[in-house]
Amino acid sequence: MTPPARRGRPRSEDADARILQAAHALLVERGYDRFAIDEVAGRAAVAKTTLYRRWPTKDHLLVALVAKLQDDVEVADTGDIRHDLTVYLTAIASGLDGMRRVGRDAGETDRSAGVVAELVAAAARHPDVGDAVRGMFARRNALPLTLLDHARARGALPAGTSSEVLFDQLAGALYYRLLVTGRPIGADYVEQLVDQVLTGTTATPTHPERT
Repeated sequence: MTPPARRGRPRSEDADARILQAAHALLVERGYDRFAIDEVAGRAAVAKTTLYRRWPTKDHLLVALVAKLQDDVEVADTGDIRHDLTVYLTAIASGLDGMRRVGRDAGETDRSAGVVAELVAAAARHPDVGDAVRGMFARRNALPLTLLDHARARGALPAGTSSEVLFDQLAGALYYRLLVTGRPIGADYVEQLVDQVLTGTTATPTHPERT
């Protein structure tokens, strides 16, 4: 039996690219509070209905933008897990710091988390945004989790190491620093974080002697 024909026009990858490019430029210029989805449509030269069919709110659009920015960060597997994690997490930290600063003056010392905090809040308030955020991270985190799986398989990590728990320790520390303490998350911090977490995985646990 012949399947029914699909209605409507096929989704245009070119339009998606223009929309996300315009969204990035507007976000950097204005920040979250003054980000207007209708203005993105104008800058991307697409109909508002085209944009809203893809992303019904600005939070949905910004999640898609963050996903694209994540995809631009390479997850290399060189065989040196310490080096690979440090390079990858430094790039992630740089991106998080950039999201903290969009729409602000260069000299501003505000330590709030900016766009990241807004998206976390939107994900908590709106189940559909939350689903989009979780889906984005599940897809992206598969790459560093595979990196850790490979390291364990070749003996660079102990056999009982959980890739998921180890990555939670690393990524969780970055987001805690960004969202809660507001302290810097530069390359020096990332290097120290990776070193201490990996050292902890290989340390031999000690137990008090029983009497």
